[in-house]
Amino acid sequence: MAWLVLVASGVLEAVWATALGRSEGFTKPGPTAVFGVSVVLSMAGLAYAMRELPVGTSYAVWVGIGASLTVAYAMATGTEPVSLVKILLLLGIVGCVIGLKLVH
Repeated sequence: MAWLVLVASGVLEAVWATALGRSEGFTKPGPTAVFGVSVVLSMAGLAYAMRELPVGTSYAVWVGIGASLTVAYAMATGTEPVSLVKILLLLGIVGCVIGLKLVH
């Protein structure tokens, strides 16, 4: 269960990071509200997962999922340029996250 919550929390990290960028310094109410809800849920899920999983592994997986999805979403929406090198590096992050799960 801890791993499932950790993955969901990593997804929520991508949500709050994207919402933070779209809030334009907390001046837009919609993205600001999405940021507030998702950051609280993301942190709560990370804290829950850390009750059963090692702190270092939990944090690395959480950040890896959040960072990868944030960049992938930005590339998919055209906010960030796409390149083969970026895609390969993102796949490397995903591979490392999977590796952390497998060695646990």
